[in-house]
Amino acid sequence: MKLQSTILALLLGASCAAWAQPMADNPDWKESEVPQPPAFDIGKLMTFEVSPNSSLVYGVDPSTIRISSSDSVVRYVVVARSASGASNAMYEGIRCATGEFKTYARYSPDGHWNPVAQPQWRSLFENMPSRHALRFARAGACDNAAPATSVDALVNRLKDPTFGTAN
Repeated sequence: MKLQSTILALLLGASCAAWAQPMADNPDWKESEVPQPPAFDIGKLMTFEVSPNSSLVYGVDPSTIRISSSDSVVRYVVVARSASGASNAMYEGIRCATGEFKTYARYSPDGHWNPVAQPQWRSLFENMPSRHALRFARAGACDNAAPATSVDALVNRLKDPTFGTAN
């Protein structure tokens, strides 16, 4: 049993290291100009479970997903909805090469995007309040340290019946 735990710990460590490795390989990386937040449709959300203990349901409108060829950032609109019907939408980006995400803007109840003042890249692994970004990355936005090969490939992964059930 101890051997299995040791092997599992080594595999998990190697997996996390694979996400962070390219950061050292490309110190000259620069983020391209971020497009304006796209319009989204709550009726078209592809929902997923972030945690069995969460009272929120998360979803991504597939029409908002973009994979930038210039900086390899996957950008999308994610919506978190409570059982009471309250919702919160965010325009985010995932940088698969470094295992980081950034929130660019939040959608206000009056129907406007409010840019985040000085948005920063944050670790997918160290920021528990934002587990949805990690879950989205693992469910198809990222192929290990690279972005999905296309938006269609990413959406097909989201349609997979195992989406929302894997860790």
